[in-house]
Amino acid sequence: MPTLFVPKESTPGETRVAAVPDTVRRLVKLGLAVQIQSGAGDAAGFLDARFAEAGATLVPDAGAAAQADVVARLNPPTVAEADAMKPGAVLVSFLWPVARPDVVAALARRGVTAFAMDRIPRISRAQSMDALSSQANIAGYKAALLAADALPRLMPLLMTAAGTITPARFVIMGAGVAGLQAIATARRLGAVVEVSDVRRVVKEQVESLGARFIEVEGAEDLEGAGGYAKEASPEFLERQRAEVARRIAAADAVITTALIPGRPAPRLVSEDMVRSMRPGSVLVDLAAEQGGNCELTVPGQVVQRHGVRILGHMNLPGMVPFHASDMYARNILNVLLHLFPKGAATLDFDDEITAGSVVVHGGLVRSPDVAAAGGGGAA
Repeated sequence: MPTLFVPKESTPGETRVAAVPDTVRRLVKLGLAVQIQSGAGDAAGFLDARFAEAGATLVPDAGAAAQADVVARLNPPTVAEADAMKPGAVLVSFLWPVARPDVVAALARRGVTAFAMDRIPRISRAQSMDALSSQANIAGYKAALLAADALPRLMPLLMTAAGTITPARFVIMGAGVAGLQAIATARRLGAVVEVSDVRRVVKEQVESLGARFIEVEGAEDLEGAGGYAKEASPEFLERQRAEVARRIAAADAVITTALIPGRPAPRLVSEDMVRSMRPGSVLVDLAAEQGGNCELTVPGQVVQRHGVRILGHMNLPGMVPFHASDMYARNILNVLLHLFPKGAATLDFDDEITAGSVVVHGGLVRSPDVAAAGGGGAA
């Protein structure tokens, strides 16, 4: 019977966990012996007793990874944690392999098969495994709440005996998963929402949520593979800045969500744009972990610039750890159902999901871009 180990996340400040009691029950039925590090789910509201009731064995520390056939976690392991894994084991986690070639090299040295949750292809068959989307959904929701909380004004239109309160005006940059959820949440709170995106194809989705799409010439040409936005040309970005700057100057809150996989976040909001905003306005930068969409963002901090509060919080899903863990754990469960269809590991590299997501196998790095970044020799 293969052993699955879920550690307590070692990344400072991480509140999420890669399994919840409901998924543990499914994994046990699948034929896996599930071990959970004691306290792994405490910060998310999943106590040890609930894991034990679901059929997991509680272990005192992360040393159990040395004997586990499968390790499921949220954040990439450190080099030391990779070196401690059992040779031939399977790792399922976010990996960000281009940015962490030392970890990839360590996994290859140990002969670990590494399945990167951040590399799951965005195809319909893999939607239930798509952890990037599940966590982005939560981040977009939380971003709208953070903006509402930071604003010194109310969100909805209110007709009162003392007079009329006009609704808050939001500009949301990027209509991917996080942006669409931010739109929906801000609209539920009563805000008037305008949305900018380089992909004109998202206009219908934006308008279906009751928001206004900011038209910019040339946007229809900028949708890339997997639904991600391609990097825009300098000419388009200049047109976008001019149009969006006008809307930002009239906004009470701006939420930026633009990311390009494997690249620094594009800079969309300049200091001049921030300076044009009303005193007391708020900017929430969901791209802070990749440098930020606003040039004044300080990753991990809330700063005041030109009378505007700029929120550079990182790991917004970790601010909602109960449901973030629940959704991620279900993503992990579906990956394991894919990899262990009959209780034993089955790696079919003719399958698009396996081929796209397995970064390391058999001591070799399978992805050329990761190998080029210094993660080891390509297969």
